[in-house]
Amino acid sequence: MLADVELAKSYRLLNHGPTVLVSSAAGGRRNVMAAAWAMPLDFDPPKVLVVVDKSTYTRELIEASGEFVLNIPCRAQAAQVVQVGSESGHGQDKFASSGLKPMPGLKVGAPRVAGCIAYLECRVVQEPHNQQQYDLFIGEVVAAQADSEVYSDGRWHFADDAKRSLHYIAGGAFFATGEAFSV
Repeated sequence: MLADVELAKSYRLLNHGPTVLVSSAAGGRRNVMAAAWAMPLDFDPPKVLVVVDKSTYTRELIEASGEFVLNIPCRAQAAQVVQVGSESGHGQDKFASSGLKPMPGLKVGAPRVAGCIAYLECRVVQEPHNQQQYDLFIGEVVAAQADSEVYSDGRWHFADDAKRSLHYIAGGAFFATGEAFSV
């Protein structure tokens, strides 16, 4: 079951630095790619940053539509994250080839990736210099939801190891979010 996340707190869905799946769609085409460089940027209105290389099909669709979704995958999806992060979407449907299932966004035309633990639907804040020079896209978050089994009351809590968020290291190696503690 998914629960709405207050937009002013949606940055907390990314604050621990997970690997994300960036999904996009335009003109009846869709794509999904893995990205390790995503982060919260602002609170009100909520904004995020993501790096999307010029050569990617995802970038082409984001530029055509002005929208994308940051999907927060979990440990159970690690093999699929590596696959969609290693293959090009040019000439193939990476949803079909990876077994990831698209589902409709709430407020954007880009699909969500079923089974993820959180979703940030975004509209691009046009910054042509940053986009061209640094491959950096700013997205205003227009909808945010998280799996209530792992996110509630504004906090992550991972009881199920398969639902822990992923953090990419390199060469197909990840670590999963660990045990929470307070100081």
